[in-house]
Formats: sequence, structure tokens, C-alpha cells
Amino acid sequence: MWVGKIPLGGGAPVSVQSMTNTKTEDVEATVTQIRQLRAAGCDIVRVAIPNRRAAEAISSIREQIGLPLVADIHFDYRLALAAIDAGADKIRINPGNIGDRARVEAILERAATKGIPIRIGVNAGSLEKELLSKYGGPTAEAMVASAVRHLELCESVGFRDVVLSLKASDVMTTVRAYRMIAAETDCPLHLGITEAGTARTGAIRSAVGLGILLAEGIGDTIRVSLTADPVEEVKVGIEILRSLGLRSKGVTVISCPTCGRAEVDLVSIAEEVEKRLAGIEAPLHVAVMGCAVNGPGEARAADVGIACGRGSGLLFVRGEVVRKVPESQIVDVLVEEVQRLASQCEGEVPAEDLAEAKA
Repeated sequence: MWVGKIPLGGGAPVSVQSMTNTKTEDVEATVTQIRQLRAAGCDIVRVAIPNRRAAEAISSIREQIGLPLVADIHFDYRLALAAIDAGADKIRINPGNIGDRARVEAILERAATKGIPIRIGVNAGSLEKELLSKYGGPTAEAMVASAVRHLELCESVGFRDVVLSLKASDVMTTVRAYRMIAAETDCPLHLGITEAGTARTGAIRSAVGLGILLAEGIGDTIRVSLTADPVEEVKVGIEILRSLGLRSKGVTVISCPTCGRAEVDLVSIAEEVEKRLAGIEAPLHVAVMGCAVNGPGEARAADVGIACGRGSGLLFVRGEVVRKVPESQIVDVLVEEVQRLASQCEGEVPAEDLAEAKA
């Protein structure tokens, strides 16, 4: 399956998604945010379609971005039809609120005509009333029943370009639901913990839930749902994939915990290095180390590393000590060395997107 130019399922790399929080009909603001998401490493972007103007804006947005565009539809199936006609690369519908079979079939027919996939997005917070009654609440079993019902509807009319998601805010309910549906179908699965929370708590819940599933080989694309800047969703999602060895592009920064042996402002140095390297896609390993215990070893093993001492640090490049760097220059020197190595690699973010990310 393809979403625009991004493959989904069938052994393709796990992709990272996010969703804009702009008013979709504000084309300029939406395009600007999508470019920032792209610069951060986002593969697929979704926009809310709450009204006709938002649906009609898709064509203008799509021609200005380099990412597949997904239209998020609730309640009114006619908005899905309008979004498809405007050029959406994929449609997301929620079976709990989209309406009766005829409305779903109308969406499927139009999507088939355009050759685009549909995501059936089951959410614990908006399940069908009869399923809530039957299963005693928004259980994993109720979510799976909803997903299977709508998957069977799609298959009954010959529509097979279906992606499934079964999201709850409770981590283990979500995990159980995805395990159950993965045993039922080989449809691509979109993973996420819905309403996960703010930047810190949401990142933790998402890392736990998505990490469990991805480590078990379940999941083809992910969205980390945070009450935060959407760019943070992308950063967390990418880091989850990197931690599991499922994504290699981008700079991986490791840094040691603070302790009484550190004699530089390690926290500020590490945070600034990570921030300034965020837009580089070259698969490089950078170590920011605070003392002589593990510092030299970790710095030597990295592509670029700094092992700090009193007010300075030893700079390592590909295992060799290059020079001693004053604390005031550590960040600039590290970034310059990474940029130099990255320039030798393929796949850097386009300059205009990197500028958007820094802005």
C-alpha cells in the first residue's frame, strides 16, 4: 500500500506521522507548519477537516508540500468526499461517528475511484453504543469488534486499501487491542496512544505502548499524540523508532546523567547540541559526556564525541582525539564536526526545510 509516495506495510520501514493544529483553511499557516514537521523528520501529515472550506483547501496545501496529506474526517461523510476530490492522499474516518453503511460505502467508492487508502480509526472514546453495551465499556474486545465490523464492510464491496488503528488512552488496553487485531488481519496498522497527555507524560506513555508493540513486530506507521507542538510528536516518534533499531536516519545524541563529578554545564551543552542537530538526517552518533568515568570510552565509540573535564573537553572524531576544546566552544565545535561529516553523507534535509525547523 502507498500513501502518496510513502509505502505502508509489506515490510516497508515504519513511518512517522503527525497532525497539524492550524485551521486547515488557513493555507499559509498550515503549509508553514507542515514544512516544519517535514524538517523534523515527519513522513505523513494529517489535517483536520471540520468544514467545507477546510476540505477545499487540501488542493492548495498539497501542491506546496512534499509530504502525503491525510484528511481527518468526523461526523459528515460529505467532507470525506470533498477531501478526496480535492486531492487527499488518504482519508481517515472514525466508524463510531461517521454514520450508517451507505455513507461509508460512498466514501469507499470515491476512494477506490481515486486509488487512495482509507484508515478506519477506532477510538475508545467514540465507540458504537451497542458495542459499549455488549462488552461493558470501551474494552480492547469492543475496539476489535468495531474494527472487524468495518473491515468486513470494506471487503464486502471489494475495497482492500485499508489501514486500521485501535487507540485508547490506557496503554495496556491499546496494546491488547493491537495484539488481537494483528492476529485477525494482515492490514497495515497505524499505532498510537490517543490523548496520551502533555509532552513529558504523553511521550512516556507512547514510548511504553508503542515500544511494546513495535518490539513484537506489530505496527507499520505511528503517531505520538501529545498536548504539545506537533513537531515534538515527530521527535518522540523518531526517537522511539531509533531506540528499537527501526530507523537509522538522523543524528542520535547520547549524554550522561549529571552527577557531582561533572565540571561543565552538561545539561545546557547537551540540550543545545541536540536542538541544533535536529534537522540533520545523516545517521550519525554523537556523545556528550560529562566526566572521565565513561566519557572517553563513549566519546571514542561515537562518530563525534566530547569527553568533558574541568571547564573543557576532549573532542573525538571517529575514535581519534582531535583537540581540547574550551567549555564555551564545545557546542559550536561539536555541531561543526557533525555538519562536516553529514555533508559527506546522503539524505540531508533540504536547506529551506532546515531553515524552517530552526525558525
